[in-house]
Amino acid sequence: MSDLHSRHRAVLPDWLALYYDRPIELTHGEGRHVWDADGNRYLDFFGGILTTMTAHALPEVTKAVAEQAGRIIHSSTLYLDRPMVELAERIAALSGIPDARVFFTTSGTEANDTALLLATAYRRSHQILAMRNSYHGRSFSTVSITGNSAWSPTGLSPLQTLYVHGGVRTRGPYAHLSDAEFTAACVADLEDLLGHTRAPAALIAEPVQGVGGFTSPPDGLFAAFREVLDRHGVLWISDEVQTGWGRTGDHFWGWQAHAENGPPDILTFAKGIGNGMSVGGVVARAEVMNCLDANSISTFGGSPVTMAASLANLGYVLEHDLQGNARRVGGLLLERLRAVGAGVAAVREVRGRGLMIGIELVRPGTDEADPKAAAQVLEATREAGLLIGKGGGHSTSVLRIAPPLTLTVAEAEEGAGVLERALRGL
Repeated sequence: MSDLHSRHRAVLPDWLALYYDRPIELTHGEGRHVWDADGNRYLDFFGGILTTMTAHALPEVTKAVAEQAGRIIHSSTLYLDRPMVELAERIAALSGIPDARVFFTTSGTEANDTALLLATAYRRSHQILAMRNSYHGRSFSTVSITGNSAWSPTGLSPLQTLYVHGGVRTRGPYAHLSDAEFTAACVADLEDLLGHTRAPAALIAEPVQGVGGFTSPPDGLFAAFREVLDRHGVLWISDEVQTGWGRTGDHFWGWQAHAENGPPDILTFAKGIGNGMSVGGVVARAEVMNCLDANSISTFGGSPVTMAASLANLGYVLEHDLQGNARRVGGLLLERLRAVGAGVAAVREVRGRGLMIGIELVRPGTDEADPKAAAQVLEATREAGLLIGKGGGHSTSVLRIAPPLTLTVAEAEEGAGVLERALRGL
């Protein structure tokens, strides 16, 4: 065990997870690569959990951070903050939500926590609908609406949560149905559920479930849900912490795959917008955002430095069409990995869209999850110079692949080759 690992274990919580049998210390990065303290170089296919969205040490972002830090680092929201206003204007316009207001936080957890506060205050209800296999953060309120027991350490909650079918397409009681039949069955389940309960405040849903293993419903499911929700006055919160900013390739926001009945009432974001800086936020219709009847500020949300970084990063994403790159390069990578998976008995499914790809592993000849196989592939890819993630909810074990959106075709081929060798070695 390294000295730093020993020190880590001595002063940090036992439940603070570390990847790898021999955890690594990352010291610096550039583009799609990072280096550890021993000088080993890795192709990064996980981006600090989808957070280094654009590239490591992106010059435009590091310059914006340095210039802003040289002027003023902190002021709080008690004072006018030009970078915060400018970023809010851009996000409001991009959100698709009419008459949008934006509130900045420091993380996706805090963004979802704020969305729950807004929804419950607006609707005067403490009931929340959430999706099975979901993940929404690690605060007291967000773990209580997380439909994934591995990431929900307590059953105590300030909210009453009811879980809805539909987040996982290829497992569960409706997996055998066609897409249209699957959607109809999930809508019927939602209708039935609402017939048994008091009026909920909101449905919160990830368009593509992140920690749950990059699972998603058929396109249009949440639009069909929206018809039911609107009849009951229930708000729709789209958790875009992992799906926002063009990562899925086909759309800028994940909710746009379900847009037939309009945008969500509330949208939450975080991770990639800051390209590694601590930024999160909530977008909501003014009527919903302004419903709170008590004062509030944010000490660190909307920090001049993180806002400057996010403005530079968002500008780069849009100017260089990184959504298009995610669609093109991600499509090539997905097809390459599907071809690999077809020849490996341990691979149950390769799924995803854009640069958000999951490889679900099982014990060959069964539908049973194989966490040991996932751990083995994680170690093998690390040894070969590739960093990936893992996840999965009930009965699943999934490799998570989410490189920075500037990934090149050559780098995609290199990473796919490493994954192929690791998977064939199972």
